[in-house]
Amino acid sequence: MQGVTIVDHPLVQHKLSLIRDKSISTKSFRELLKEIGMLLCYEVTRDLPLTEVEVETPLARMQSARIAGKKLVFVPVLRAGATFVDGMMDLVPTARVAHIGLYREPVSFAAVEYFFKSPSDLGERLAIVVTPVVATANTSVAAIDRLKERGAKDIRLVCLIAAPEGLERVRGLHPDVPVWTAAIDEGLDENGFILPGLGDAGDRAYGTR
Repeated sequence: MQGVTIVDHPLVQHKLSLIRDKSISTKSFRELLKEIGMLLCYEVTRDLPLTEVEVETPLARMQSARIAGKKLVFVPVLRAGATFVDGMMDLVPTARVAHIGLYREPVSFAAVEYFFKSPSDLGERLAIVVTPVVATANTSVAAIDRLKERGAKDIRLVCLIAAPEGLERVRGLHPDVPVWTAAIDEGLDENGFILPGLGDAGDRAYGTR
């Protein structure tokens, strides 16, 4: 699918298999979610621009590469997006974090917003929306809509797994937003959950199932 990158690195795929297993503990689920977040962060930021700067090693002066001032803001979709983004923050501790609280209404599947807080300069930052799953994509689309309302112009979406229906919806409504995912699963069941999927990521991350 155009605009969608599947991250097929062996470590990502290995950890994805582990996190799908229904028998793992809540603690292990959170740890794996954080670890995969860190690995996916490498991919979603792969093309950040670099500039040459002069540094002094213990032995000599040299020209070396640094990120060329691109300001980042991670946007985890609460709840489980918060754990997912922790690994990314370990790699990019200077990034800002916006939080958007969205839940899917269980009958209509409509996205309901209950919290939003972001830096005031979204238009100057690369905004990376972080959500464990893109199922119906209603919450992902709502998050992107909200960011654009606040002035964000450069947006990317990263998720652990996605359904084809959700990806088509995101790309159809926001063709300017590229997507990174570790897997595209078969589709959705009658309750809007991804099959085979990994269940409710929020419940599994925080032991509320």
